[in-house]
Amino acid sequence: MSIDPSAAIHPSAVIEAGAVIGPGCTIGPFCLIGPEVTLGAGVELKSHVVITGWTEIGDETVVFPFASLGQIPQDLKFKGERTRLVVGKRNRIRENVTMSTGTEGGGGITRVGDDGLFMANCHVAHDAVIGDRVILVNSVAIAGHCVLEDDVIVGGLSGVHQWVRIGHGAIIGALSMVTADVIPHALVAGPRAGLEGLNLVGLKRRGVARDEIGALRALYAALSDGNFREQARRLSDAGAEGALAREVLDFILGPSDRSFLTPR
Repeated sequence: MSIDPSAAIHPSAVIEAGAVIGPGCTIGPFCLIGPEVTLGAGVELKSHVVITGWTEIGDETVVFPFASLGQIPQDLKFKGERTRLVVGKRNRIRENVTMSTGTEGGGGITRVGDDGLFMANCHVAHDAVIGDRVILVNSVAIAGHCVLEDDVIVGGLSGVHQWVRIGHGAIIGALSMVTADVIPHALVAGPRAGLEGLNLVGLKRRGVARDEIGALRALYAALSDGNFREQARRLSDAGAEGALAREVLDFILGPSDRSFLTPR
């Protein structure tokens, strides 16, 4: 066990031998820290937090009561192999959030980036890869092997099917079920979700230039006319204008076994 002397630990907390507690950590009442857990500098666990498994929590992350991080995957194929959960810096992980370790078949690691907000009752399943500045609103379920790129927002009570990729800057409306890949900067909504347009509000909030947004809108209109992948291949060969447009085309033409959500 390695506990930095500057850490503040409530007497009721249980820290198992082998855990590493970084400088400036605060561990509240009735928390349980497993033997293979590493907490970075300034991590705060409010109370009743369980962190177990081979788990790393990045600097200045705050975890709220009754969250459970690093438990084994909810996957019947899991046979006890040694896998990991790595959570980045400055995340806010709210009440009752669960995040599982990976599986051998999925690469062995569940990875969460920096500066995310995971609201109450969310779940991040085995082998998922979550980017930076991602927001999961209350009761979102991210299934195994999913990839959420940077700046994605998923609305409350939504679900994302296993192996789905959600591109940079996309926003998923509340009560959506996402069963196919979502292109970057898209707006998605519906019980069986479809593309409803572009996340123009998010683009403007991030200060994206008007000409970049214009090129992206032109690309979206062109993609809406015919087979999605064939159109993307044609537009890519023709040389799309704008960095965001090229990002979308690279995403569509990248490796994936799944189909895409397309405009309604």
